[in-house]
Amino acid sequence: MATVFKGKWALVTGASAGIGVALARELARQGANLILTARRAERLEALAAELREEGTDVRVVIADLNQRTAPQAIFDATEGAGIVVDILVNNAGLGQYGAFATNSLEQELSQVRVNCEAVVHLTRLFLPAMKARRRGWILVVASTASFQPVPYLSTYAATKGFDRFFALGLAEEVAADGIRVTALCPGSTESEFFEVAGASAFRGRAVQSAEQVASRALHALARGKRTLIPNLSGRATATLVRLLPTGWITAVVARMVRSRQ
Repeated sequence: MATVFKGKWALVTGASAGIGVALARELARQGANLILTARRAERLEALAAELREEGTDVRVVIADLNQRTAPQAIFDATEGAGIVVDILVNNAGLGQYGAFATNSLEQELSQVRVNCEAVVHLTRLFLPAMKARRRGWILVVASTASFQPVPYLSTYAATKGFDRFFALGLAEEVAADGIRVTALCPGSTESEFFEVAGASAFRGRAVQSAEQVASRALHALARGKRTLIPNLSGRATATLVRLLPTGWITAVVARMVRSRQ
């Protein structure tokens, strides 16, 4: 498995923090070349310098996936410029905690643009060349929130449900073309997500390291595993919510969140 990605170019979105950084480092450890993209130039350049010190070929593309022109700009700077991208990691994402009726409308719409629209757009741009080469790997970072509605993270959970189903449908479409697609569904992970989203009420007690999530994710992607929930508590939750009425789940989650406010 360690040689699957060796010498291949991997594009990682949201590579300036959390799981994105961990995925970039793990891909580099496995011998891949990296294209790092996110909004924060200083962080990307620092990570690029670190990886170059270790012998990895790294390119940086500054882009804000909240802008609808960003996916095409990323494509033009990579595959469009002659770099063969065999591994697409759709990691960039954002959330917004709070009551939907009073949350910032722009932030709610940004979740849809970054978590859903950009994932579809980037995948559609890079997939045809993968099909022509009859090889490729696509990782879509969803969440354990994708298995049930989540009050006070209503839009976020819905977008992650979209990501998971998109990845699963696409995986079947392209399997015969030699392309592997994995939906990664992490639970509470060491990252900036809870602080940025203002969602500390949802932080679980068992927080998994981003490094462990990244290692397990790439192992699953290399093997062609279509869904990965990288920790035991997440797998237990995903199983449990299939057995319980949705109305009961949403009521319990809402009460839990209100009690922590």
